[in-house]
Amino acid sequence: DLMTTTSTARRRPPRRRARIRFWGDYMAEKIVIASGKGGVGKSSLTAGLARALSNSGKRVLMLDMDIGLRSLDLIFGTQKELLFDWGNVLDGGCEPNQAAIAAGGPMLMTAPMHMSDSFTAESIKELADRLSKDYDYIFFDAPAGLSDGFELACAASDRGIVVSTADAVCVRSVNITAGAMRSLGLEDIRLVINRFDEKAVCKKKLLNIDDVIDAVCVQLIGIVPEDAAVSHCAVRGEPLPASSAAAKAFSRIAKRIDGGVSPLLG
Repeated sequence: DLMTTTSTARRRPPRRRARIRFWGDYMAEKIVIASGKGGVGKSSLTAGLARALSNSGKRVLMLDMDIGLRSLDLIFGTQKELLFDWGNVLDGGCEPNQAAIAAGGPMLMTAPMHMSDSFTAESIKELADRLSKDYDYIFFDAPAGLSDGFELACAASDRGIVVSTADAVCVRSVNITAGAMRSLGLEDIRLVINRFDEKAVCKKKLLNIDDVIDAVCVQLIGIVPEDAAVSHCAVRGEPLPASSAAAKAFSRIAKRIDGGVSPLLG
């Protein structure tokens, strides 16, 4: 079975969180998206959720936290427009609005190419708080593994999403990643199962949904099916067709993140 005995509580979408007022303005929800190993589609998920929330009228900013190996600018096709990155903001080389570029709806601050002593948990949190009044959601696209970029992304965030495929190797690494996030002070964490292949699960080649949840020990918020259009569009720097299976899944997850109700599977 794709899903065996998942309880109602584990399937239930998170309750809508009241927005926090900050000097008369709303503060953004700051969410880190992380995985254990690479290649699970974490940055594609970040892009998909950012586009879906932006399409629903939300003000969305993404920060690529993969220092030296940034990729969101390629996924959005904005690599030729880059003048500054969030590292330049922390170093005092530019203002935040100069580093944030339009990415077809959401805004993007790309990652610097080198680490700097000015990149600390305190400085990135201060930047995130500074940006909060201008956005509804800020996504921090963490690098794979538990590097400096991962720790900075967690320091700036108040919620987390871990991304796993349904294989045993990935599931174990995501469990470790979720534990590291908790040790850094993040308790509000949800799971997205990405690149889910129903046929492979039915043939016992991959774990079923309950197996993944039990191994990761994080509440499920959404499932994205395997969809070749994701990689094809990322290579060309184009958005997914709205009719694609992955785009529909991103919209369902975005609705749940925003406090709405939507099915786990389409």
